[in-house]
Amino acid sequence: MNRNVWRTLPVLLFVALTTWATGTSETATGSQYRIGVFVPGVVDGSPTYEMMVSGVQQAADEAGSTDVAIVEGGFNQATWEEGVMSMAASGEYDLIVTSNPSMPEITASVAEAVPEVRFLVLDGYLEGHDRIHTILFNQQEQAFLSGYFAGLVTSSSMERANAAGRVGLLAGQEYPIMNDVILPGFRLGLQSVVADGQVDFRVLGNWYDAGKAQEIASDMITQGSDVILTIAGGGNQGTIAAARERNAYVLWYDDSGYDQAPGIVVGSSFVRQDRAAYQATLAAIQGTLAFGDAEILGVSDGAVSFDTEHPAFVDNVPAGIVSEMKDLLDRMRSGELTLEMPVPGGR
Repeated sequence: MNRNVWRTLPVLLFVALTTWATGTSETATGSQYRIGVFVPGVVDGSPTYEMMVSGVQQAADEAGSTDVAIVEGGFNQATWEEGVMSMAASGEYDLIVTSNPSMPEITASVAEAVPEVRFLVLDGYLEGHDRIHTILFNQQEQAFLSGYFAGLVTSSSMERANAAGRVGLLAGQEYPIMNDVILPGFRLGLQSVVADGQVDFRVLGNWYDAGKAQEIASDMITQGSDVILTIAGGGNQGTIAAARERNAYVLWYDDSGYDQAPGIVVGSSFVRQDRAAYQATLAAIQGTLAFGDAEILGVSDGAVSFDTEHPAFVDNVPAGIVSEMKDLLDRMRSGELTLEMPVPGGR
């Protein structure tokens, strides 16, 4: 039996307060395998973190003799390294799993101080560290899918579309992958359909302020954006509210978001972080995960896609656009169309 221990920092009390839930079966080596999941934020309402936790727990349940503890690090990035360091220094984990583009650098620093622990980092890239395995999703492809769909919608006769050829991208914060990968990929997808299409890029400044997000999205719509890709955490609800009030569409990112607002959220690109977390965690438990490797997974790997099957997509998007998105996915899955994912540091 595997039990899930959920902890929230404050970091400074973490080691003193840590307790373990013990499983009933043993591994081949006679010991319990112990996994800590560090969430750089909170789980609830964060699709990628929900998927990470789900995938890790699935692997633990399947493997047996595995304990899982989840630690929420909160939104203050300045405390994340201290949080991971506290987990590693506690001596209670064989593996720490986390997810965020900032985490490879943080885990590398912690690994130098605490060499006994190994790390699995999703949504990040670091090659060559013998105690860290990273998996980066091809967000160039993911953003391209979103931009291509935005181009199809803004150039269509759909009720909320206009003739301005202008779409929006609202980000919680600026960071290298947002600026260097997602924004250019989204623009490339848009301009593959609308050659002179423009992206109105705005930044919320945090990952939770729905009220401010609504104000920003409302202004984007006033300035002509009829489709907004929202990547703003809790702020996404503000984007939906603005689109509902001001007659625009919303695109979701990282998971299928149609149920958030059917008819308003009309497109969703997603990553299979749950599958990646499951497969890599199971390999780590079994002793076969190649630490030091850095994977990049995309559409052809089944790790990145666009949800064309949800009833809300089929019901609210013209059949011609549905067909074009399916054709695009087929081309990318077959390798006919590929987009290379730039990796941090140009490696």
